[in-house]
Amino acid sequence: MAIVNVTPDSFYDGGVHLDVDRALAFAHAAVRSGASIVDVGGESTRPGAPPVPADEEIRRILPIIHELASEGLIVSVDTTKAAVADAALSAGACMVNDISGGLMDPEILAVASDHGAAMILQHLRGTPATMQRDIRFDDVVEDVSRELVLRKEAAVAAGVDARRILVDPGIGFGKTPQQCIQLLSAGRRLASICGSPVLVGPSNKSFIGHLTGAEVQDRLAGTVAACLLARTAGAHAFRVHDVAGIAQAFTIAKAFDEAAGNG
Repeated sequence: MAIVNVTPDSFYDGGVHLDVDRALAFAHAAVRSGASIVDVGGESTRPGAPPVPADEEIRRILPIIHELASEGLIVSVDTTKAAVADAALSAGACMVNDISGGLMDPEILAVASDHGAAMILQHLRGTPATMQRDIRFDDVVEDVSRELVLRKEAAVAAGVDARRILVDPGIGFGKTPQQCIQLLSAGRRLASICGSPVLVGPSNKSFIGHLTGAEVQDRLAGTVAACLLARTAGAHAFRVHDVAGIAQAFTIAKAFDEAAGNG
């Protein structure tokens, strides 16, 4: 899954894709490099980011979603707002990626259901502005899994097809660096408890900087390592900024698997 942030203030690529043509060129390059899904968002979720009104979020993302969907690409909308999801799905998106799992605007679940859309339900306590205040877990994998099960149950109750739900443990969202590593190492356990495929988003996150000292623009190697670890541990999908780098690493990993008789 390729990340296309149409924002001025995202932690990694803020301002890069505000121009529609540049955003489309980036998305096309990502698909050529191996992305199966393009995830388009119009609001930064970095800690402390100011909220964006729904109409502004829609203004930012709609031209890009409409064009990509008209080309037959699989497009996801990264939003927590029902109104934004409705506009994006009406423009051709077929998936909603909600970092709050439907908690910040519960109507988003009904919107996804009405459109027959797939959903990515991410684990998040609070909001991006408050998420670091509650990072206490008895067992981070068990606790995150159980909270995701509750979000999945709410989505299914709203009419979302359970077979079209992915769960995301929320790497970097109210988690310590060690908790991020534990979650990336537990894809099979997460999938087993939740009964859904697992998507992870470790791309250039702060836990990589904490462990390596690398600045945000220099974390590709750490991102590759995290994705390879998560792949081996059972994750099914990967939300990343640098699709080409991750795809190349996965090609080599697959060749090793096949040589070892595991492919």
